[in-house]
Amino acid sequence: MAMNASMEEFEALLNESLEMDTPDEGSVVKGKVIAIEAGQAIIDVGYKMEGRVDLKEFANPGEAPDLSVGDEVEVFLRSAENARGEAVISREMARREEAWDRLEKAYADDARVEGAIFGRVKGGFTVDLGGAVAFLPGSQVDVRPVRDAGPLMGLKQPFQILKMDRRRGNIVVSRRAILEESRAEQRAEVIGNLTEGQAVDGVVKNITEYGAFVDLGGVDGLLHVTDMAWRRVNHPSEILTIGETVKVQVIKINKDTQLQEDPWDLVAAKYPLESVHMGRVTNITDYGAFVELEPGVEGLVHVSEMSWTKKNVHPGKIVSTSQEVEVMVLEIDGAKRRVSLGLKQTMRNPWEVFAETHPEGTEVEGEVKNITEFGLFVGLDGDIDGMVHLSDLSWDERGEDAIQNYRKGDMVQAVVTEVDVEKERISLSVKALGGDKFAEAVGGTKRGSVITVQVTAIEEGGIEVEFEGMKSFIRRSDLSRDRADQRPERFSVGDKVDVRVTNVDSKTRRLGLSIKALEIAEEKEAVQQYGSSDSGASLGDILGAALKSGDDN
Repeated sequence: MAMNASMEEFEALLNESLEMDTPDEGSVVKGKVIAIEAGQAIIDVGYKMEGRVDLKEFANPGEAPDLSVGDEVEVFLRSAENARGEAVISREMARREEAWDRLEKAYADDARVEGAIFGRVKGGFTVDLGGAVAFLPGSQVDVRPVRDAGPLMGLKQPFQILKMDRRRGNIVVSRRAILEESRAEQRAEVIGNLTEGQAVDGVVKNITEYGAFVDLGGVDGLLHVTDMAWRRVNHPSEILTIGETVKVQVIKINKDTQLQEDPWDLVAAKYPLESVHMGRVTNITDYGAFVELEPGVEGLVHVSEMSWTKKNVHPGKIVSTSQEVEVMVLEIDGAKRRVSLGLKQTMRNPWEVFAETHPEGTEVEGEVKNITEFGLFVGLDGDIDGMVHLSDLSWDERGEDAIQNYRKGDMVQAVVTEVDVEKERISLSVKALGGDKFAEAVGGTKRGSVITVQVTAIEEGGIEVEFEGMKSFIRRSDLSRDRADQRPERFSVGDKVDVRVTNVDSKTRRLGLSIKALEIAEEKEAVQQYGSSDSGASLGDILGAALKSGDDN
């Protein structure tokens, strides 16, 4: 019975060592604060892993962090283990993930979200949506251009999400959409108070070849050119100017159907979607350029539709006033009497051209245009950039270390690994130029294999070892089955040690190694080979027989 119990204990220990699962890197996990020291919180995230997070990540702007030992928190697991054997975790990234989950649900439900404008950027503003940062285009701040956005800064208010892309970290919101809903309610109220024959004051909002649209306080009325004066009027601009206040008489109100054919029906028929036309640039603003298609008919080329490659630049650097340009009709909104035009759509998408000429696996060369915390941006043919992620810089070094070897202006060679035309993203890999060193090193090594490694460094949390040129780390708890021998200092640099492979992770390119697992497996094998439930042999007898057999061989 004692023998059976020992075998079961050995087997349980071995299974626990080999089969313990760990959470996926790049996910949000729950942890518990076990200590606070030196401005950092030490958090136990389970799975025998601990990590450190700066206390400032738990504080709201202008407030002290509210955190105590024993608190349960959610953190983002960036890496299961660093050089010190600790998990790399982040509270700020967890908050960002939580915010994205909430915002994606609101976007799917077409629901409003609350946020606050906190900064200015080219072409608009930045909005804090409770952990995630969104872009508010200048054209989406209000129903009319806003000259002073100061009163709106820091004010909690609702926004509508127009677009979002989690992979690229982009969110575009609109305050204007919220205001237009309120404006629609106001229009209904104004129409209800108007009567035919009533004289009212209005402001000239827009002038076309057939008349002028007059704002009556939330409702636009059409003042036809034939009703402007008793004399013949060649063009409404001869009599009226935009912004002028005029007194007009309500001739007809038809709440169910329009009194006459809407002139915008003619515009829709003459300028179908995706048709290309020549036009003249009449005005340039921060958010785009107005192009006249014919006298009285103008469309807006939004800054985002001006160039495939020139992002965050003023429209005046792309086109000039009075310039003749070729544009494509993207949208006609008869209700709002707007034409949306595109300038870049008249030219081939450079990402499509690149995808055709540079399939995956093609080697390319380009200049390092920018270096960020997550990788390199490399200039490519067609005035576009490709990105080399930290994880694609080197097989041998951590991405954070490998990126230190590069400077802006350096020429680098890389392999094209992915071209996403829709997201305008090209992924490159520098390390792919030399083949997969990890696959070559581990070869046929599998989980449960016994291999010999060489000690390359002694650290407090364990030892660093090398196998076929690949570095691995054995944690203190895996240095021996006996707790008394779980001391890194009993090893020396250069020692060769037999270990058992507990995990082969091709994704993170790491070998999980354990001396403890090897000792447990050897003891289990010895029990099976030399002991039985009937022999009455002690564990010492069994191990002695195993050792003697080994000496004889």
